[in-house]
Amino acid sequence: MGTFEFLLQGIAVAAQPMNLLYALIGVTLGTAVGVLPGIGPALTVALLLPVTYKLDPAGSLIMFAGIYYGGMYGGSTTSILLNTPGESASVVTALEGNKMARAGRGGPALATAAIGSFVAGLIATLGLAFIAPFVVKFALSFGPREYFALMVLAFVTVSAAFGDSTLRGLTALFVGLGLAVIGIDQQTGQARLSFGIPDLLDGIEVTTLAVAMFAIGETLYVACQGDRIPDKVEAVKGSVWMSAQDWARSWKPWLRGTFIGFPIGAMPAGGADIASFLSYSTEKQFSKYKDEFGKGAIEGVAGPEAANNASAAGTLVPLLSLGLPTTATAAIMLAGFQQYGLQPGPLLFATNPQLVWGLIASLLIANFMLLVLNLPLIGLWVKLLTIPKPWLYAGILLFATLGTIGANPSVFELGMLLTFGLLGFAMRIFGYPIAPVVVGLILGPMAEQQLRRALAISQGDVTALFMSPIAAVLFGLAFLAVVVPLILRARGKGEVLSQFAANED
Repeated sequence: MGTFEFLLQGIAVAAQPMNLLYALIGVTLGTAVGVLPGIGPALTVALLLPVTYKLDPAGSLIMFAGIYYGGMYGGSTTSILLNTPGESASVVTALEGNKMARAGRGGPALATAAIGSFVAGLIATLGLAFIAPFVVKFALSFGPREYFALMVLAFVTVSAAFGDSTLRGLTALFVGLGLAVIGIDQQTGQARLSFGIPDLLDGIEVTTLAVAMFAIGETLYVACQGDRIPDKVEAVKGSVWMSAQDWARSWKPWLRGTFIGFPIGAMPAGGADIASFLSYSTEKQFSKYKDEFGKGAIEGVAGPEAANNASAAGTLVPLLSLGLPTTATAAIMLAGFQQYGLQPGPLLFATNPQLVWGLIASLLIANFMLLVLNLPLIGLWVKLLTIPKPWLYAGILLFATLGTIGANPSVFELGMLLTFGLLGFAMRIFGYPIAPVVVGLILGPMAEQQLRRALAISQGDVTALFMSPIAAVLFGLAFLAVVVPLILRARGKGEVLSQFAANED
């Protein structure tokens, strides 16, 4: 069967009433949490992991993907109206979008962000549908050496791409790898680092760690900030619709942002932040209105927002075809797959094609839902910005605790939730990224298993790991995954951030 036939089957799965409901819940929640400053899709998916433990796998994963897309949509509202980027990928949107809002053009800024996100999401999702099968065919030739090299690439990627320091990223990764060895050895059956505690024989629960690090840690971090001067929300003045000139200045940045964001999101060393910064630089070069940049150029909103959302679809290419997470949300989605006994990768396309293609097709439906939700209901999303932070984060803390109790009613598990929550809080205080810890716990056992198999085949010869051409290329990419983000950050991001700081002054 071809891609069209599989995609049509996926649409039939995604169009089932319950799956449509899950998609609607996902995009609504994603938009809501994207609007709220400081709360991202990774935190929301982590909170929902224990709640969805006994639900249908297809419906839950469709909901998680809807949250991912919705979070990318909603983040523009906070950046434009509040000048508060929820994540690094929204810095550029805040730079130009908030200037437009202050000039009374918040409506067109929100409209070009929403429509650009729709265009980019639609094109990038179709790209995902047609590219992923080719990656799967290539990955079917992988042996233990190649899979171990792929795991190394994943480890280096998350360490280099998250946070501003590669060393801190690697430190966080090794924390996760240290937690991954706790429990019973998969090959020998011996208990490791369980300290005689029966609850540790099955290892650390990924769900507990994800909820603790993202939700509990974030709540404690926000609580320690104390009361600050409330941010001013810019009112949406005039019509939210774009003028003919706005359309003429936006459609090319939408397309350019899409074709910049999708391949960078699919790259192991890519990410939405790199894509948005490159898109901004590109639009500044191509625009006929260069003097408006830094003062509210609509191209500076349209291009980066398209790149931001296209990269979200791009990250699903390595996740679904190789089991390789390149963002924090993708790492949590990988944990969502594993809680149902599913491992993303080439075999998943063969063993469970309905689920995979239903998930891909649901993204097309989610894009239409998001367009309908974002433009007419912008007033509702703006009101969410008025929720007092103590109420908001107290609710998150309560929801995280009840979700953990529901999934695993154990006093020991609650103790682990608090312990890892304190660890996540400490890592935020000292500037260590959270995602590498989760990725280390998820992929650590797989990397260990593949390494031991490869060494057993080569009779302990370590150099044999590099003899495979595919493995050698993957190890080379792992090296580039460290170097490329450093170069891109130094050349592109530094210039934009300095301009952002200058405009703030």
